Amino acid sequence: MDAYVVIGNPIAHSKSPEIHACFARQCDQQLSYERLLAPLHGFKASVQVFMRQGGRGANVTVPFKLDAHALADTLSERARLAGAVNTLKFEHGRIHGDNTDGAGLVTDITINAGLALGGRRILLLGAGGAARGALLPLLEQRPAELVIVNRTRARADELVAGFAEYGPLRSAALEQVEGNFDLVINATSSSLNDDLPPLPPSVFGSQTLAYDMMYGRQPTVFMQFAQQHGATVRDGLGMLVEQAAEAFLLWRGVRPDTAEVFDLLRRQLSQ
Repeated sequence: MDAYVVIGNPIAHSKSPEIHACFARQCDQQLSYERLLAPLHGFKASVQVFMRQGGRGANVTVPFKLDAHALADTLSERARLAGAVNTLKFEHGRIHGDNTDGAGLVTDITINAGLALGGRRILLLGAGGAARGALLPLLEQRPAELVIVNRTRARADELVAGFAEYGPLRSAALEQVEGNFDLVINATSSSLNDDLPPLPPSVFGSQTLAYDMMYGRQPTVFMQFAQQHGATVRDGLGMLVEQAAEAFLLWRGVRPDTAEVFDLLRRQLSQ
């Protein structure tokens, strides 16, 4: 039976084994999928051991996405630009690295939330790894413009320099952000601490989708703030499921239907 793992530290909280077990049943695929706790300085060795044991692929989570990028022999374009890898495929002793996070985000927004992004104004909060991984898939949707806002303006400027050739991209200070946006994405870690990014309410309107990459039992502070100012809100649970489906497609050549898994996880969160 083909073996896959999700590698991280910590890892006990990961929902990936449950997600991929559902995908495998749905697609009639025979595989095993487990959690693998790697030592903080032992990611490479953990991957090599798993490969020698016949492993076929791995998902990679915090804090090893940069290590996975460095370890891969080949990279997808989106992984190269993101500078981080969340999916590894092992074939003929070589390691291919991909980043499915941004594709999962875009699928959740365009398909599940029903917001076509062509010609839209997008505001992206944050300039870290989560934002970087989302940029190419977002720009491939051909928005009218994508504005990056970050507490440290220089980091946003770096992203603009690295991705400007792929679409209409610019950085801005918060006080320079004007008008409503069709989509506002919180790619910062503020929701983990119940913080709110310093954001003018004017970015939200009745036609705005406010999307937080984090998810939980209750709406995040960002989502609550956006909703108070007229926006429709959505958390990152769909992104989690869709990025997993992208990884499953890379490994198995078939893309599962995600609705069943999304509904299952949402029910679990509400219990």
